[in-house]
Amino acid sequence: MRALPFMMMLACASPLAAQDVDQGEAIYNFYCATCHGTAAMGNGPMSPSLVVPPTNLTALSASNEGVFPTVRVVMRIDGRDPLVSHGSSMPVYGDFFEGTDVATKAETGQPIMTSQPIVDLLAYLKTIQQE
Repeated sequence: MRALPFMMMLACASPLAAQDVDQGEAIYNFYCATCHGTAAMGNGPMSPSLVVPPTNLTALSASNEGVFPTVRVVMRIDGRDPLVSHGSSMPVYGDFFEGTDVATKAETGQPIMTSQPIVDLLAYLKTIQQE
């Protein structure tokens, strides 16, 4: 009887969302490159005007012992871990990243809920990590 709630939770769980790297790159170029730069190194044309310099997105794994920090990145983008860099939360395009929740896998293997555009963006960001 104790297993019943757990089994019901598994039955209701969302499957992991498909990741589209090309869509993620398009999202990055449209929404993120202005601040983070086309090479994602934190040197976009808007970066000098920001109070907090944009992160070098190619070094996320390297600065996290070689593991891509999925949970931290998701929460920073979707606003659960806000960063006020220029008078508003990051990203300034937050409404775009809202929508139907989908699951993606955190670095721990556990699912984390976010939106499909963020899942696609994560897929792209993972491909540009430097050793």
